[in-house]
Amino acid sequence: MEEMSPDNIHGLILAVSSSIFIGSSFIIKKKGLKKAGVSGPRAGEGGYGYLLEPWWWAGMITMIVGEIANFAAYAFAPAILVTPLGALSIIFSAVLAHFILQEKLHMFGVLGCVLCVVGSTTIVLHAPHEQDIESVKQVWYLATEPGFLAYSAVVLVVVLALIFYYEPRYGKTHMIVYVGICSLMGSLTVMCVKAVAIAIKLTFSGMNQFKYFHAWIFIIVVTICCLLQINYLNKALDNFNTAVISPVYYVMFTTFTILASMIMFKDWASQSGLQIATELCGFVTILSGTFLLHKTKDMGNSGSVRGATSQSPRETPVFINSGSTRSSDSNL
Repeated sequence: MEEMSPDNIHGLILAVSSSIFIGSSFIIKKKGLKKAGVSGPRAGEGGYGYLLEPWWWAGMITMIVGEIANFAAYAFAPAILVTPLGALSIIFSAVLAHFILQEKLHMFGVLGCVLCVVGSTTIVLHAPHEQDIESVKQVWYLATEPGFLAYSAVVLVVVLALIFYYEPRYGKTHMIVYVGICSLMGSLTVMCVKAVAIAIKLTFSGMNQFKYFHAWIFIIVVTICCLLQINYLNKALDNFNTAVISPVYYVMFTTFTILASMIMFKDWASQSGLQIATELCGFVTILSGTFLLHKTKDMGNSGSVRGATSQSPRETPVFINSGSTRSSDSNL
């Protein structure tokens, strides 16, 4: 195991901070939604009373701070380190829901949290060092190498096929269509976000990167990709259960992002086979924890293994709301 570089440490701190803020924001927003629901129609019923609720706005501000921290993390650390740590926001959300919203965390939910922590720690301890980037033009050079151009071309062809052929025919019956579009475009978004974040970091250090057209092209691509993702993610959430969408989207998005990072930045070029295998094991462990958290989301309020296993996973919740049978994220 190599010693972590200062940039990786900065990226780690920002990524974990991002997860704390984003995970907390769900709870703060839900507290605001519950208060707004007492005096008017709930958000799930088309009400907008939460827009006048300070708690909801506090949650939105907290989420924005978290997203900014996540954006900054990409300026320092490789995507293989930053992206999987997004699973930690699930843990913070689950723990805070347990103590603040009285949505009891089931023992299988605790196990899922532990798996996420173990997997994240494994990746952090074996993450590759970020290569030194001295100009946004260097990132442009990496993005226009044959390998990444081929990946981008394949992504665009598949996304166009999903949008124009599969979405009209199968979009409302197969969630993989919407999730596939979001995940594939998301991998390109992260690469361009990283380029913009690096440009901002270098600009603040005294080397203006926005005098180069390359930086603006990355910004345009980020904008287009984000708009597409928001559009099709909203369609996915409107047609399918959030508890099913979330883990599948996390797995596909993280997998394609890591693949894109490997091709573009060659993060693992200097690593041994053992280090790469260890990181993959950490990633699979995080996926297992995330899957367990979501799969057991609707568990009954049994606190024992016997009671938990007597029901099917579809019937059994990580969160047990002591005051209501409503899903923990029904208003999020």
